[in-house]
Amino acid sequence: MFCGSDRGGHRAAALYSLIVTAKMNGVDPQAWLADVLARIAAHPAHRLDDLLPWRWKPKAAATPAVAA
Repeated sequence: MFCGSDRGGHRAAALYSLIVTAKMNGVDPQAWLADVLARIAAHPAHRLDDLLPWRWKPKAAATPAVAA
């Protein structure tokens, strides 16, 4: 695979690993990555495991809906 440089190859491998891990856990990789990147800065460090693909819940599903 052509990534432009060795460094680019290492970065691509890390990204591919994230994508495959999400797929293997039945998670849409694009939705997961977008959600995690948006939430990670404000997410408590002691709860980072919640953002792993096998424990991740979309933000809408993580918050129970309130009936009007």
